[in-house]
Amino acid sequence: QFQLVESGGGLVQAGGSLRLSCAASGRTFGRYNTGWFRQAPGKEREFVAAISWSGKSTDYADSVKGRFTISRDNAKNTVYLQMNSLKPEDTAVYYCAAGPSMREGYYYWGQGTQVTVSS
Repeated sequence: QFQLVESGGGLVQAGGSLRLSCAASGRTFGRYNTGWFRQAPGKEREFVAAISWSGKSTDYADSVKGRFTISRDNAKNTVYLQMNSLKPEDTAVYYCAAGPSMREGYYYWGQGTQVTVSS
């Protein structure tokens, strides 16, 4: 069974940084594009960033461009989201997902990790 497990969330002050990790198990992680999404209380889930299976292509939401960086290490079956210059509006539960596309149509989802940015 293919599983995704996020880690690295926590509480940070505005302007700070966090690095989220998404570890995959059960199948060949390198076959899938991988994305990060987030959902804040009372809001719909939104796309944050995605990376192709090879790591050669990336895509970012406008709200995080220049602040967040997505990367992957297929040898470790892990995808990372480096988040810098965090803002209170980045507060949300962050989910990683794996599938054939970059922004939608993901097959597999993790359970999420909470990120809270204090002002």
